[in-house]
Amino acid sequence: MLRPLILALILAGGFYFYTTQHPANLKSPFSEPTKLELTEAAGPETLDPEEQVNVSVYKKAIPSVVNIRSRAVSFNFFYGVVPQEGQGSGFILDKEGHVLTNYHVIANAENVEVTLHNKRNYPAKIIGVDQSHDLAVIQISAPDLVPATLGDSRNLSVGQKVFAIGNPFGLAGTMTRGIISSIRPVGGPNGNTIDEAIQTDAAINPGNSGGPLLNSRAEVIGINSMIATGGAEQSAGIGFAIPINSAKAVLNDLVTEGRVRRPSFGIQGLPIGPELADQLGLAADYGVLIVQVVPGGAAAKAGLHGGNQKALLGNTPILIGGDLIVGIDGQRVEDMQDLSRVMNNHRAGDAVAVNIFRGKQKLDVKVVLGEAKQG
Repeated sequence: MLRPLILALILAGGFYFYTTQHPANLKSPFSEPTKLELTEAAGPETLDPEEQVNVSVYKKAIPSVVNIRSRAVSFNFFYGVVPQEGQGSGFILDKEGHVLTNYHVIANAENVEVTLHNKRNYPAKIIGVDQSHDLAVIQISAPDLVPATLGDSRNLSVGQKVFAIGNPFGLAGTMTRGIISSIRPVGGPNGNTIDEAIQTDAAINPGNSGGPLLNSRAEVIGINSMIATGGAEQSAGIGFAIPINSAKAVLNDLVTEGRVRRPSFGIQGLPIGPELADQLGLAADYGVLIVQVVPGGAAAKAGLHGGNQKALLGNTPILIGGDLIVGIDGQRVEDMQDLSRVMNNHRAGDAVAVNIFRGKQKLDVKVVLGEAKQG
């Protein structure tokens, strides 16, 4: 019994003595380099044409893009003061320091601060707001401002490349790119409808609101306004921008009067389709039939005619025999939504060319838009 145990102890003791007196000389399988050798590019990297466009757009646009921080005060359940901060983007309109952004970026703000691309901060004053279009103009006093170039949003195409620049999650000067995915009416953040909103898959995240959506020439074609998140607080590949033409139509009012003088056409209208047009014997199978002109309104002053014959549409009494509006400024008008869409691109006092049928006679009538009553 003891012999195997004694033998094992002798072997273990011998191994320990040998290894401690003769340490192993183990060699690494890797050679020891005398110098680190790297593979480097042969020369300066050349940008491909697409990358050159990206860089060009960014360099042209970034000096005009600003970061906006707003501070407001609310009260908790115990009427204690609770400071609130918001963050968004905007872009410079002129050398006088006017900046365009979204209304919801500065809504209820008691203090607004703007950070330029050069990292300098300036206090801002709210000049005018248009809550129904989610637009606002603020102003700073700063030297050497670089105004953005405003483009035209009338003839945009689905598939067209676009670029969004802003401050997502506070990361200033971030540019993303994508395409125009669709052009459609969408519900805005204030319960309003944004007509012909530009839908894009360019990544738009919290903090991008109010920043520019640009075409390949670095021209502003939209104001980034909101995203469809599916419940997440980040981009899901569906963002929306307000078309720049909608903003251009109200900018003068915002700067000079602090509010928008909403245009009024001054009619009550009835949308016309092929079936109703056939029943009424109209000259076109689409358009808006003027049922009544508002006395003293824009349409009445231009000499447009309302209905003069009583009729029933189902069980609803209407007046027929009025002028049939089929177009305004070369844009086809099929219903009151089309008419409203045209109005959103104009302001009170603008003159529009209205295409009508009076009976079978086609006429062009100049209408100077009135001012809608403030509700």
